[in-house]
Amino acid sequence: MKVKLHNLDGSVAKGDIELSDAVFGLAPRADILHRVVTWQLENRRGTARGARERSDVARTGKKFGRQKGGGTARHGDRKAPVFIGGGKAHGPRVRDFSVSLNKKVRALGLRMALSSKAQGGLVVVDSLDIKDAKTRALGAQLAKAGWGGRVLVIDGEAVNADFARAAGNLAGVNVLPAIGANVYDILKHDTLVLTRAAVEKLEARFHG
Repeated sequence: MKVKLHNLDGSVAKGDIELSDAVFGLAPRADILHRVVTWQLENRRGTARGARERSDVARTGKKFGRQKGGGTARHGDRKAPVFIGGGKAHGPRVRDFSVSLNKKVRALGLRMALSSKAQGGLVVVDSLDIKDAKTRALGAQLAKAGWGGRVLVIDGEAVNADFARAAGNLAGVNVLPAIGANVYDILKHDTLVLTRAAVEKLEARFHG
């Protein structure tokens, strides 16, 4: 499919770019996208540090007091949670939240996420070169473009340094290199902005 190139201020630039139907022309499937997003978020989860419970504490098991007449509870050992140094009662345990997902399904999910944006919410720019690397100037340009909402900008091999510096303090604008493109970030943003270099990298990623 052919897509018109735009400038950062939203105006139409000269020329267009041909997008591969194998990457940007798929019919999105909610089940595939859901599986990939779940896989991303589950692998992002941290786990609690495990606490030593009663069976993990190395303390004496010898009965340390009389069964009756001592005036205290009749404990059998020092591992009980009521004692300093005893085991933790119902403490946190180490859990593994990581799940596996077939590499082909992950690749298919990314292509479907790109295709969903190609149907509405995709903007392709020639480059991210800006004359004035200032947050206020870039913010004015993006406001003029009227993309609105959350904007994800994906560049080629590396993100344009001036653009990244200027966009660093803009609320709702996130920047990634092409290697960092992922389903979750693409779907949670309202507008996806790709540079020509990003399109080439993404298509080479699947055709290579």
